[in-house]
Amino acid sequence: MITWQRLQRMPRDEQRALQGQLLQRYVREHLYPFSPHYREVFDRAGVRPEQMRSIDDLRRLPLSSKQDLLPTAGEPQRFKRFVLQPDPAKIRAAWPLRRKLPLLWQRWTQGVEAVRTRVRQEFAPCFMTFTTGRSAEPVPFFYSPHDIQNLHRTGARLIDVMGLSTEYRVANVFPYAPHLAFWQVFFAGQATGMMALSTGGGKVMGSTGDLRAITRLRADALIGVPGYVYHLLRRAAQEGLDLSSIRCVVLGAERVAPGLKAKITALLAATGAHDVRVFGTYGFTEARMAWAECPTPDNAYTGYHLYPDLAIFEVVDPKTGEVVPEGEDGELVFTPLAARASTVFRYRTGDRVRGGLRYDPCPHCGRTVPRISSDLTRESSLADLQLLKVKGTLINLEDCALLLGSMPEIEEWQIELRKKDDDPLEVDEIVVHVAVKDGCSHELATRNLRELFKSRLEVSPNHVEFLGLEAMLRKIGMETEMKEKRFVDARPKS
Repeated sequence: MITWQRLQRMPRDEQRALQGQLLQRYVREHLYPFSPHYREVFDRAGVRPEQMRSIDDLRRLPLSSKQDLLPTAGEPQRFKRFVLQPDPAKIRAAWPLRRKLPLLWQRWTQGVEAVRTRVRQEFAPCFMTFTTGRSAEPVPFFYSPHDIQNLHRTGARLIDVMGLSTEYRVANVFPYAPHLAFWQVFFAGQATGMMALSTGGGKVMGSTGDLRAITRLRADALIGVPGYVYHLLRRAAQEGLDLSSIRCVVLGAERVAPGLKAKITALLAATGAHDVRVFGTYGFTEARMAWAECPTPDNAYTGYHLYPDLAIFEVVDPKTGEVVPEGEDGELVFTPLAARASTVFRYRTGDRVRGGLRYDPCPHCGRTVPRISSDLTRESSLADLQLLKVKGTLINLEDCALLLGSMPEIEEWQIELRKKDDDPLEVDEIVVHVAVKDGCSHELATRNLRELFKSRLEVSPNHVEFLGLEAMLRKIGMETEMKEKRFVDARPKS
């Protein structure tokens, strides 16, 4: 096994060769023989597992998507077809002698039950999380003990990429839920021995309880959803709390808006914390792992550093599905190389990346692993709300969110979609609800907001409505919802 220390500095051609070997082995020994869904995909495409020899060979297969996982009338538990399902006959037929000999030896020396236990440790589901989304039904994703070990491994790599000390005390304020973000942090702590306090977020302890825990812990690192972390730090600054122990902030589960890092460091400075590193991370349930940015003195967006021995990423044209050249915009496609239990392959994430994939050495840390641009649009989380035609222009609501999150005068916001005059046959309208900083003129804020939208998106909101901060916090459900309600669709249902 190649160590992470060696892998992260390995030349690109050696990484590609390694990925080809791992892909070939994974398809032959795990995916094709044990996945009911992907065995059919290969057979329908007329592709044999032995034809998967390199990254380029992935193009022989069609792309898959979340739609393939969703239940149908005929298959209400369709997700089970994505769980690897080995049995003794399939193992005997698919595995080469080097894989079968250890099992035969164990059976001879320890008995049949020991072999069953060994296979269960690799494949049997023992843990479950769910996909999230606003319009699609959550889909369960299972982990085997082997997958849990991968969570430990990727957790340790996250800590290494961000340059954090294992002596840090961590305050994990991600919502306590069967979602990847919370558990990746938990297992990172387990893997590295870092002291981690998991509060469960605002819905469990409330911001008052979270801040009390953070100050008593004297936390070095604060980890959570961007909106809630900002809310916590704003309260801490207002109350004059001492957070001088904090050295880094790690944001996940949502895209980190340009300008938000600067807002966070300004709030931390007001609480006594200086020279703080702020990192964005990227992950999704189907991958069962997460990736991070590396540190820079000015908290630049460095891109998410990948693990080439655990997964292959492609960027494709969203319309054609064809792979685009390095550095070009497109949709991310994910293929695992070491997954068990629930497994996807050539999977469309639904996430659009501006700047694509980069393979040159990172200019900040020198690592040679591929990087995903930090300019990611999580369209999969917006489902059918992400695109809206206003005055003939197609806009992305998440681009609106990034602009609002970057404006220094805006504290909190919500975007509401309405029909003009509440008429179902009329055009869509965008209403922006905002709470602004004390002393900020509503007229000035409205003008700045409209000008920014017009220059960046070529449209302006139809209405801008102002609320006080506390009313706005209640409106978005900051401490009552698992996730803030940033987008509300108030259009009449047809």
